[in-house]
Amino acid sequence: MSGAVEARIAELGLTLPEVVPPIASYQPAVQSGVYVYTSGQLPMVAGKLPLTGKVGAEVTPEEAKQLAATCALNALAAVKSVAGDLDRIKRVVKVVGFVASAADFTGQPAVINGASELLGEILGEKGVHARSAVGVTVLPLDAPVEVEVQVELVDA
Repeated sequence: MSGAVEARIAELGLTLPEVVPPIASYQPAVQSGVYVYTSGQLPMVAGKLPLTGKVGAEVTPEEAKQLAATCALNALAAVKSVAGDLDRIKRVVKVVGFVASAADFTGQPAVINGASELLGEILGEKGVHARSAVGVTVLPLDAPVEVEVQVELVDA
């Protein structure tokens, strides 16, 4: 099933990926009432990380911003896996982004803008959200970024 949101993803030249399989003991997303909470999504493309390492060292902030957008797209796939249809999204409530950062890197908000901006491009006003952007020492599989998303669904 696809609708307006998936049509918008296609208009942007993107493809909604398959849900990234968990790398440990968790679910990619769970629904509680009208809310869907995704697990942290890595920037996996076709089962692989396109880049690894720390932002501000092995990975540029610009590359990391693109990876954050990939994380957001993976999060939408996880939302769809439990909601059934992305057109059920009433709004994105919160985005939490983690950036594996070199010791002197302080541009985490600009990196996570990759996720926030993509959600806005896809969902318009429904994509406006609260957010945290956190610098961390290391992420699973040496990923440069990880993003989790919380959305509210319309009733049904």
